[in-house]
Amino acid sequence: MKTDIILAGVGGQGILTIAAGIGLAAVSSKLYLKQAEVHGMSQRGGDVQSHLRISDQPIASDLIPQGKAHLILSVEPMESLRYLPFLSKDGWLVTNTTPFNNIPDYPETEDIMKEIKKIPNHIALDADSIAKEAGSSRALNIVMLGAASPFIDIEFSKLEDGVRQLFGSKGDDIVEVNLKALRAGREFTEKNK
Repeated sequence: MKTDIILAGVGGQGILTIAAGIGLAAVSSKLYLKQAEVHGMSQRGGDVQSHLRISDQPIASDLIPQGKAHLILSVEPMESLRYLPFLSKDGWLVTNTTPFNNIPDYPETEDIMKEIKKIPNHIALDADSIAKEAGSSRALNIVMLGAASPFIDIEFSKLEDGVRQLFGSKGDDIVEVNLKALRAGREFTEKNK
């Protein structure tokens, strides 16, 4: 078993939290895990990406070769396109459809979505709206984790436990909102893949 994941988005959207949640689930599943350095996080609103590799065997490299990622999980639609060269021909792209319009020449959302729809295996969802329905707009990254969870070779209950660990110190209400967001994201993918 091996899952290679590219996490993509914009600074401040919770890429590190997604990586931590997956990492906690992987460790509790007794899997090997390597994460490459996250780029761009020093600037809020800047490009952020991370390579996350999970396996039941030792992992030699932190970096995922081009064309080998099983999953691109992006919390911003334009950023999902930036990393398509890494996606394997059978891989899945899971992306938020809500743009983080932080540059003057940001492309039209319709143009971005046309490109995303060309990918045979894709899930595109309005994670911002789903997060608000779950009780917190800040949980959009956890919605995205839930939406990507069917393509991560880890038991969903382990991801739920990872969310509990991540948010446990913030109180039961925060944990429950994030679990609701995680489950809502997964439900979206199960209905739409």
